[in-house]
Amino acid sequence: MPRLFGTDGVRGLANRELTADLALGLAQAAAAVLTQGRHADELRAAGRRPVAVVARDPRVSGEFLTAAVAAGLASSGVDVLDAGVIPTPATAFLIDSIRADFGVMISASHNPAPDNGIKFFSFGGTKLPDEVEDRIESHLGKQKLAPIGGGVGRIQRFADAEDRYVVHLLGTLPNRLDGLHVVLDCAHGAAAGVSPETFRDAGAKVTVIGADPDGMNINDGVGSTHLEPLRAAVREHGADLGIAHDGDADRCLAVDADGNVIDGDRIMAILAVSMHERGTLTDDTLVVTVMSNLGLRRAMAERGIRVIETRVGDRYVLEELSAGGLALGGEQSGHVIMTEFATTGDGVLTGLHLAAEMVRTGRTLAELASVMTVYPQVLVNVRGVDHHALADDAEIAAAVAAVEAELGESGRVLLRPSGTEPMVRVMVEAAEQESAERHAEALADVVRVRLTN
Repeated sequence: MPRLFGTDGVRGLANRELTADLALGLAQAAAAVLTQGRHADELRAAGRRPVAVVARDPRVSGEFLTAAVAAGLASSGVDVLDAGVIPTPATAFLIDSIRADFGVMISASHNPAPDNGIKFFSFGGTKLPDEVEDRIESHLGKQKLAPIGGGVGRIQRFADAEDRYVVHLLGTLPNRLDGLHVVLDCAHGAAAGVSPETFRDAGAKVTVIGADPDGMNINDGVGSTHLEPLRAAVREHGADLGIAHDGDADRCLAVDADGNVIDGDRIMAILAVSMHERGTLTDDTLVVTVMSNLGLRRAMAERGIRVIETRVGDRYVLEELSAGGLALGGEQSGHVIMTEFATTGDGVLTGLHLAAEMVRTGRTLAELASVMTVYPQVLVNVRGVDHHALADDAEIAAAVAAVEAELGESGRVLLRPSGTEPMVRVMVEAAEQESAERHAEALADVVRVRLTN
């Protein structure tokens, strides 16, 4: 049976795979698991019930799923603070800020509107480790907490949730954004209210697109997965830059004044160099995933910045950051984590600090992004193969070694089995596009021949 929790919570087609019954059960299981141990003993000693922050993005299914989650928590003796529609990183911040015992975000991030998801945060606003998620999953269907009378939880509106988050974001900025014109694409998602307000309060001139959520248009042709509207708007309005969020605003991609896309790797390069120069990049170290571009690694090496790699998933980046007490990390997709200010990827925070660096240095985004050269990166998905056999196939290993020997230091190869379907991802980077494409297709053919059942 496949694991219920994926790389970022439980996701599925709302009302088919992710039902109200499942949401209720997950909330009850989470309440039982997350209120155990020493913290639970402290709560009982203090004579109070656990508190959970619950929030969602604007998709229509979030309304009934939030109701189910709140019911599951309250029926388990947990007081619920309903923060309404706010970004995922805002939920994490609020959990930590008010010292809530845990929290729940209802969102499917960059997925289309019919999908939804449930992700849990622990005390301190951090994502749950795999083993805790496994405990919640194993608790489904088991004895649930069922207090009576005054022991049941209460559900209240978290009235100033958004205001608290905006104040927090503004307090992180090293300088104001006066004189900067930014276009914000809010993906018709959770950032539609927060992001424009915060950028304006920071002094920027703001043009907004993708900020009219109706419950069904989230990520629909806008946001970080559809950058063409933002590129066009930046050029049309003569803006200095554009910022694109995804549906729950934990990602940030950017567009320079000419409409060129600045991805998560280049954003991290800009922020890492700035923090390195200002002495705030802990241990002069940046944490990235194996998918980050070779150009980022080489740019960091040239400036004396060490790079640590993790597997794909911002949760694994965060684990490495936490283990080493490090300050900056993220993913090519735009999840950027600045641990001084956030416990998870925060698209609004990232965009603000990128804009602040432009104002601080007086340089354009294109000039700042030139800190790294992007190597051509080709990804081929080989479907319908026995991906579990990848690690043990000697002929595939020999083919990879041959390509790596030919590329030398000017390229790299990465083969990754999918965690959810019979597929192997073949990624090749090289100094030239033609070389990357040729080697990627050749390795994909080897994988196809060797692993097809």
